This record gives sequence, structure tokens and C-alpha cells, in this order.
Amino acid sequence: MNDETRRAFAHPEIRAAHLAEDGRDRISLRDYTLEVEIGAFQAERGTRQKVRFNVVVEVRMAAETLGDDVDRVLSYDTITEAIHASLAEERLNLLETLAERVADRILSDPKAARAFVRIEKLDRGPYALGVEIVRTPEDAQRVSDPVPQPRIVLFSDEMIEATTLAHHLDRLEQGDAPVVLCVGPAPGARPQASHPAAQRRIDLLAIEQNAWILAARDPRCVVVDSRTEIDWALRQGQMTVWAPGKMLLDATDGPVPEATDARGIAEWLAARLDARELVTSEAP
Repeated sequence: MNDETRRAFAHPEIRAAHLAEDGRDRISLRDYTLEVEIGAFQAERGTRQKVRFNVVVEVRMAAETLGDDVDRVLSYDTITEAIHASLAEERLNLLETLAERVADRILSDPKAARAFVRIEKLDRGPYALGVEIVRTPEDAQRVSDPVPQPRIVLFSDEMIEATTLAHHLDRLEQGDAPVVLCVGPAPGARPQASHPAAQRRIDLLAIEQNAWILAARDPRCVVVDSRTEIDWALRQGQMTVWAPGKMLLDATDGPVPEATDARGIAEWLAARLDARELVTSEAP
């Protein structure tokens, strides 16, 4: 095994030492293992698996002596808090996304000069599957523009089918805040499953069917299913229709409303978007 290959499979501390610049100091977190729900496969949903974190952070040299003052150094808690905050934000499919978010949070500390983040799944077989990234503050993905507070509008089935729909959307567009439209389940009987998790997906799909029905009636009603898409649309001042399945299934913070509770789901979204208001729109 040559030196380059050996370094590729070595602990990130070895990589950091090899790439060291300006004799920077480093702090590290080694073999930090948590039970995490993560993964793109259906078999990985609703179950937790062991995930191991190894993180090395190069720190900027202090202009003055540390004097044994904890406030002058990058705390180890910065690393663990970055991991837990990234996991609590939402359920993720990819280790790559989780690694990016951990690095971004660490690098938001001005004392951090570069972050090496390795994350591995330990339960997929008799081996470790993982990803490793190296990031600097210049690489960190930060949002510069604030996200506007939207108005959440819950549409009734009658409103979706109303002949006055276009006129109503015109009025919503003329308001002083971008609009996110929410809908309830499409009318009609739904299949019934014996397993609660399967039934929850069926009920959420019924809501998303209604979202697409609304989208087909007016091109301004663009269906979105992720927080990233919603935030982008809000910054652009664009109207959207929310398909709630992904965000509800990926939620990690607090109780999630039942999939049959259209009002409760709209309230859940309004709380997370810090919405100005939530209103119900009924056909005249």
C-alpha cells in the first residue's frame, strides 16, 4: 500500500496533518457514534442505525497567548453541537448532506480555519460505508438573503374547483407577503392499509394528489416538497403549493400532525416558516 492510499483510509487526523498549512493547531473528535435515522432506501426509514463521526478542525492561531482561557479556543462542544443540530434539523437521505451541514456549522465559528468530516454507517454489513469531506469557510454554504415570512393559505376542495380560482390567486399575489398554499386530501375513498406507517403514506399521497390537481388548474401553483424549495420560492416572491410528505416524514422536532388533519398540517408548516398568518380560503 503506497503512502497516498494509506492516507486515504487513515483517520482524518492523518489527512489533516498531511495537508497542514502554516503549522495550524488542530482539535479532533474521534469515533463519536450515535443511533441515527438516515438513508435513501425505504428499509432505512423508521429505523435507527449506528453512524460514526470523526472530525478534525484546524484552528486559527490566536494573536495573543491563550492564558488557559476557554473563551479563546474552539471548544470541542462546537463539534458535537454541530452534529446534533444537523441531525435535529430534518431527516436526511445522504451522508454527504449531513457532512456538509456539520462542516458549515463548525466553520461558522471564526476560529475554525478548515474542517475534515468523516461519517460512516456501521450497520449496513461487515464493513463501514462512509463519506469524508474537507471544507474551508469559503466553501461553507451560507444563505445571505433572509427568508420572507409567508402567508399560509389553506384551500378547500371547493376553492380548488371554483371558477373564480384565477381571480382569487390574483388577489393573493397582490398581497404584501409571498404565499404558500396548503390543501387537504383529494376527495374520494382512499385505500386502507393494516400498518399505520403504510396508511400514513397513503393519506399523505392523497394530499399531494390534491396539490397536483391545483397545480394543473393554474401555472402559478408550483408544487414543492422540501424546505429548500420553499425558501427559494419565498425569496423570489413566488407562490407555491406544498406537498407535505417529505417534510412530515423527515421531521425530527416535536409531534407531527396526523396525515388526515389538513388544518393541523398547515399549522405545523406555519410554525416552521414563522408565517405571518394562516388563513382558510373557501369558495364563495
